[in-house]
Amino acid sequence: MSDLKPPHDPIDVLGQAYEKMFETVAEDLDKVERKSAPVLRELIVKAKEKLLAAEEITEEEGEKLANYLERDLVDLAGAIAENGRELKDWLGFETALLEDYFLNLLMQAADKSEVEWLKLKMEAAAERPVYRTGEVAMPGTFECTKCGEVIHLHNAGHIPPCPKCAHTEFKRISYD
Repeated sequence: MSDLKPPHDPIDVLGQAYEKMFETVAEDLDKVERKSAPVLRELIVKAKEKLLAAEEITEEEGEKLANYLERDLVDLAGAIAENGRELKDWLGFETALLEDYFLNLLMQAADKSEVEWLKLKMEAAAERPVYRTGEVAMPGTFECTKCGEVIHLHNAGHIPPCPKCAHTEFKRISYD
């Protein structure tokens, strides 16, 4: 018997690295008093550097993942503010498929104050981001901006092209 391991799927590896980066940021966010967009960016950079030091990702992958994570967290804060609900209520309603540890880490960070999340939204750009094929994103539901087809990411991972029209731009509908 060979003890060779099957080759790693690079898409899977980046999804796992994204999840590790998210976990680190959520844990660190829980420890800081003032939660703001600059603090969030700093925590994301620290999480990226941690993965780089462990040689889990390349510098280029780290930059992309850091940008994707910041986009997702700011978008999440914006969605919460738009819905006008408490973060706990919003997550409890929308996260049937979100892995337990994502939910737990977000809840730990959110328990401090919903107001802080709303501040993040206010500090962010008013317009919701466009998600593109090949980018890594949190689990959720996305709608094609061309034909309206809906796709679901059940885990953090790369966004595929639209299965209906092959378009490459989406808007997030939910974090389910």
